[in-house]
Amino acid sequence: MKLITIIFCGIFSFSLNAQTNVKQVPQKENIKPRLVVGIVVDQMRYDYLAKYYNKFSQNGFKKLLTQGFNCKNTNYNYAPTYTGPGHASIYTGSTPSFHGIIGNNWFARDSGKVIYVTDDPTVQTVGSESAKAGKMSPHNMLASTIGDELRLYSNMKSKVISVSLKDRAAILPGGHLSNGSYWFDSGSGNFITSSYYTNKLPQWVTDFNAQHLSDKYLSQPWNTLFPIEQYTESAEDDNPYEGLYQGESKPVFPHNLPAMFSKTDYEVLLSTPFGNTIIKDIALAAFKGENLGKSDYTDFLAISFSSTDYIGHKMGPQSIEVEDTYLRLDRDLAEIITYLEKNYGKDNFLLFLTADHAVAYVPEELMDLKMNAGYFSYKIFSDSLNGYLSKMYNDSNLVSCIINDQIYLNRSLIKQKDINLKSLQDDIVSFALTFKGVANAYTSYELNGESLNNRSAELMQHGFYIKRSGDIALLLEPQWLDDYSHTGTSHGTTYSYDTHVPLLWYGWDIKPGYTSEPVDITDIAPTIASFLNIMSPNTSIGKPILSITK
Repeated sequence: MKLITIIFCGIFSFSLNAQTNVKQVPQKENIKPRLVVGIVVDQMRYDYLAKYYNKFSQNGFKKLLTQGFNCKNTNYNYAPTYTGPGHASIYTGSTPSFHGIIGNNWFARDSGKVIYVTDDPTVQTVGSESAKAGKMSPHNMLASTIGDELRLYSNMKSKVISVSLKDRAAILPGGHLSNGSYWFDSGSGNFITSSYYTNKLPQWVTDFNAQHLSDKYLSQPWNTLFPIEQYTESAEDDNPYEGLYQGESKPVFPHNLPAMFSKTDYEVLLSTPFGNTIIKDIALAAFKGENLGKSDYTDFLAISFSSTDYIGHKMGPQSIEVEDTYLRLDRDLAEIITYLEKNYGKDNFLLFLTADHAVAYVPEELMDLKMNAGYFSYKIFSDSLNGYLSKMYNDSNLVSCIINDQIYLNRSLIKQKDINLKSLQDDIVSFALTFKGVANAYTSYELNGESLNNRSAELMQHGFYIKRSGDIALLLEPQWLDDYSHTGTSHGTTYSYDTHVPLLWYGWDIKPGYTSEPVDITDIAPTIASFLNIMSPNTSIGKPILSITK
């Protein structure tokens, strides 16, 4: 009895001591920013901040870096690092294993077809005659977003608006309860939505479209912002690692945009920095048109700049085109920040900027520099795999689809032939590892819950959702890409060149500074929730970033 008393008293004493050592800081009043602005830059590497710093203006990226807070070691904590999963993860605070957005496309076993991430046949296009362009909604996303939680908390009185060139980059950040998500229709040059949100465009979007800014931005050639000889951070303008614009014989400035479009096809705008500028324009129109940040409830605007991705894919990260795009984007950001400070005041809005993924260097260039890099032919691999399975299992139809570095097997045929699924998967893994360029391969049994003891495997596991993902996932070696083009580049892997992205905070309650502590992309949504004193999204696995919230 005495021993029990001593132990109890010891615990009680320790508890009191622990409480005494807790820093006594009174909780702030329940004061919140009037507006949250989320900015996602599609395909932005973290090192672009330093690479182009000296050419940035004072009021764009440089202001966010010098007067805001820089989370220097922010990474994606899953793979594949694509646009759809990236935007979903930023705003849900979770990974594809929870929110279900495993790619921009995936193979649906029930229909036997590849589906697009935001496809929704139950809704209609609003704002365009294109039947397909607007048949979109967030119904494939299984989790709530931070915007959804804000709407629920305020009893639907807070507004959530999202804009982007890409449908998926507008729809997924907006969440299920968005007041309006708007994206660019290449057929008309206008911004559209779907009947999931409304049956008629709001007047401010109609008025915006009536300005015909797409025609304006495509009416003159794209030349560099500064004299081209000043772009010393980039490779020579004429080099063999960059793709060609329509009608061009060399990948060089100026790019003759008027010759590349017609009034029925505005797609070329996406691959110019003016695609970002028109997003800036509609974002500024949304502030006014929706009267954001002017009520008693916090509102949210999600902005995604996509032209950086289109240009990056075509030209690669060493190109003058990419550098010029970021220098122009810097000016667009400066306009947004200046507008916010003038109309709300720095202490009344919270802004963050990040990216949905980063990007690899062009493998062909690295190969010429005698570095490890290469191209993997999925056509050769697929044909070889079918031949192998025909020999081993007397059937060449056991594979239904290969997409997103994942192999989907014909489950019904496998069951019909009484083939052991796990043994078949193991055989395919062994076969895949004989191919040059394949670093590793994992079965669905391993990815669905087993303890995997290397970083790449863990990231692939976090990107795996059993009902939508494949039976085998391949990991290519660093700087190896699908063999569809030897110019330009891509992304999607577990490697740091794809996962390491910027994360900058500015405005309300943000003190200037930086941290090199690890931050996961899934920490963004719970950090915003902490600032707003609301619940994190329902599948959030992140944690508030203590460097800026404590």
